[in-house]
Amino acid sequence: MDSRHAHDPDDRCATVMVASSAGGIQGLKTLLGGLDAGLRAAVLVAQHLRRSRQTRIVDVLSPCTGLSVKLAEDGEIPTAGSVYIAPPDHHLCVRAGGVLSLSKEDPVNYARPAADPLFASASQAYGPLLIACVLTGADGDGARGVEAVKARGGLVIVEDPATAAFHGMPKAAIETGQVDFVCLAEDIAPLIRQLVERACGS
Repeated sequence: MDSRHAHDPDDRCATVMVASSAGGIQGLKTLLGGLDAGLRAAVLVAQHLRRSRQTRIVDVLSPCTGLSVKLAEDGEIPTAGSVYIAPPDHHLCVRAGGVLSLSKEDPVNYARPAADPLFASASQAYGPLLIACVLTGADGDGARGVEAVKARGGLVIVEDPATAAFHGMPKAAIETGQVDFVCLAEDIAPLIRQLVERACGS
């Protein structure tokens, strides 16, 4: 199914950002597995990937969720019920008007794609309609992005470091003091559904 036609773009009333690194594929499976095609939000993902022209991440994640999963493309506008994953060796960012942008700018926190460019740019585009989520990871990527999200009125969810496969990213996010929710991995999807419904006024 072409994600551009999965929903009327006007049906999207919130946007979800997800950042993950080491252990992130399993974390993404758990999170996306709790979401379905009726979600009135697009999901943008920055998972640290090895530099390569090919990745199997879409094939790995698609069977786990009712959402449409694809690699993000430069210039597209995300729609509700779809997941857009930063391709290998590219930062995924959001321009004015919610248009996706891919860049080969320098690695951030030694990673490309990285969480901070996605979170920071998305905070400018979506403001209080942004829900940012930091999952497992061995470094501190995402912490600066969390601060940007909160500065623009968005919400931040972090996987509990005590149960994350790697606690570096969640711990760094929590240490900003800008986190709204700290959850077990299996509790994040239900919370996202609740927050999206609240944003939609339902």
